[in-house]
Amino acid sequence: MMIRKLVCCLALVLPLLLHAAEDNSPQGKEMRLAAGVDDVETVTKLLDAGVDVNSSNKFGKTALMMAVENGNLLTASILLSRGADVNLETQSGCSALTFAAEHGMIELTALLLERGANMSAKTKSGQTALMLAARYGIVDMVEQLLFKGANPEEVDKEGMTALMLASANGHLDVVNWLLSHGANPDRQDNKGKTALIYAADYGKNVQVLEALAAANANLELASNDGATALIWAAGAGNAEAERTLLHLGVNANAQDLEGTTALMEAVQVRSPETVKALISAGADKELKNKDGKKAIDFTSGDRRGACAMILADTDG
Repeated sequence: MMIRKLVCCLALVLPLLLHAAEDNSPQGKEMRLAAGVDDVETVTKLLDAGVDVNSSNKFGKTALMMAVENGNLLTASILLSRGADVNLETQSGCSALTFAAEHGMIELTALLLERGANMSAKTKSGQTALMLAARYGIVDMVEQLLFKGANPEEVDKEGMTALMLASANGHLDVVNWLLSHGANPDRQDNKGKTALIYAADYGKNVQVLEALAAANANLELASNDGATALIWAAGAGNAEAERTLLHLGVNANAQDLEGTTALMEAVQVRSPETVKALISAGADKELKNKDGKKAIDFTSGDRRGACAMILADTDG
């Protein structure tokens, strides 16, 4: 019974230890401001006067976080040498490491990692430093974090991985680094979307599609609504992504749970270039969705438009 009580107490106390004690005294505020502007002299003077190195503002932000956020390497080094806790978190879950990652501070990231920064610390949205670095395409930081053992399979609150974030934003070098360190190209988020689907949907870099395919990504894996990467690309009007996927050999006639095809999506977004590519790849103009509609039926109100004319042409 005593052990059970002790465990329960620790479960309540340990989360609190991740947050710094709030200090709104003039000295505490002055030290955080000084850290933010790299005023080493003032920071040192206040520490010598007994100001708590780990004190924070009402949001949980410490002097170390202020220094890191503003890229102040010297001040951050001094604070760490004077006992700053590298793993404290703000009220929203941000740590010094996530601040460094979000602002692309590579040297500071290295310093924090050397001091034992927790690479699994997550922001309010559930993103780790690796996810942030992948999202913003900071290749050196991604390499650094992976070398230190960051887990590429961790997910945020939406179920997204670093690979999905890098793919959505077209960061090819980051995608390659993540794949070479075991990132699963077929991992699906809460909506069932994969890295390939994100790359197709956002269409920022078709080379990402090719890299994922080379890593044996399942090109036909669908999201929760049954839509494949090809259907997502068509719905976004991403003609180049569409052509790339077709060249990679995807099924041009795949249908989602409602029976919608890529061709139907391309017609609805008025993308004649995509319609042409799909027809050339063998997309069936006669397929119907669950409502009995064919691609031509989605040209209503645009019968003289380019998409309607392509569909009406029996030669494609």
